[in-house]
Amino acid sequence: MAGRDVEREYYCWPRWARREQRPPPGDWTTWLLMGGRGSGKTRAGAEWVRRLARRGIAPIALVGETMTEAVEIMVRGESGILAIHPDEERPILRGGSRLVWPNGVEATIMTASDPERFRGPQFAAAWCDEIGKWPHAEEAWDMLQFGLRLGERPRQLATTTPRATRLIRRLLDDEHTSVVRMATQDNWKFLAPTFFDAVVARYRGTVLGRQELDGELIEDRIDALWQRSMFRPAEGGAEGRIVVAVDPPVTGTARSDACGIVVAGQRGEGAVVLEDATLKGIMPRIWAERAVAAYRAHEADCIVVEVNQGGDLVRQLLEQVGSNVPVRAVRASRGKWVRAEPVAALYARGLVQHVPGLTALEDELCAFGPDGKAEGHSPDRVDALVWALTELVLNEVRPRIRGL
Repeated sequence: MAGRDVEREYYCWPRWARREQRPPPGDWTTWLLMGGRGSGKTRAGAEWVRRLARRGIAPIALVGETMTEAVEIMVRGESGILAIHPDEERPILRGGSRLVWPNGVEATIMTASDPERFRGPQFAAAWCDEIGKWPHAEEAWDMLQFGLRLGERPRQLATTTPRATRLIRRLLDDEHTSVVRMATQDNWKFLAPTFFDAVVARYRGTVLGRQELDGELIEDRIDALWQRSMFRPAEGGAEGRIVVAVDPPVTGTARSDACGIVVAGQRGEGAVVLEDATLKGIMPRIWAERAVAAYRAHEADCIVVEVNQGGDLVRQLLEQVGSNVPVRAVRASRGKWVRAEPVAALYARGLVQHVPGLTALEDELCAFGPDGKAEGHSPDRVDALVWALTELVLNEVRPRIRGL
């Protein structure tokens, strides 16, 4: 076979695509492609965009959790848009946020982390990646829908490892959604054998493996303290004390754990969670300012802050940012799971309510496992929530208040 023929065969997606990776039949608006790690979701998304571009359907939105992930995975990744085009069709990345094809079709790269950025732009199609990880997922998705209004048949593809978020459950219930599922095993020809030996074999049959490898939507972790059925909508605001609880990160870099900041108030025998102001990858002064701002906005009684790590620094920061703000310093003497158990019991008794918009907090609560982590990460929102409700309802921790 001549070199040109080999190249043509290599870039002939219909030749290689599995049935699940091809656009489904029917009059759908959203193609929800849920699959395990390495199942071929990204390749399917990139090839769908390539097909749109060849047909002149534009403009296209490319939306990732962050700009970095959108560019490095959706566009530049091994299975991304640039890699799956032959030279004569390959688009050019301009300005870090725009793709332009030789035929004039354009795509805008966007981040779901900033839903307000969706106001204004209009699109004929969109590829949204890893929607199960999006912060403010429903808000970002809704804002995108308002801009998806060009052409004869605006459509969108959402590729994701399944997670039982409100957005994914909403799409599953939408009659205009075509749902396709894929498993890691389906793509075995294109994955390293060692991956199956070291990873697949280890997690096969576990709850995590069913989600991350089999592409199965796991509504609740069997071993989790919180279940989604425990979350009750708020029937009003706080009726008593209000506190801002802070679980500060050890360091202040882009790779640091998040700084958990949760606001809650007393309501009846229990409490109502009023805000999740958690921040990630920021300098210490920024989270201190955020905590003080939340204290003032909610007219709280005090800021409850964990001081196991850098207690003096925490107090100094809050003193610099908000003088005369009362701070209740708390110190963890038990593991995260043990501290969280009595708080989860309050939920089980129906004593805790949530205001709308706490999706990220609810996801982390449901992912919090016996190892003290949430999907392998530090449960910063959980920690802040536990401190807030312990202070308001359980009254197990009674350190003295420091007037700053």
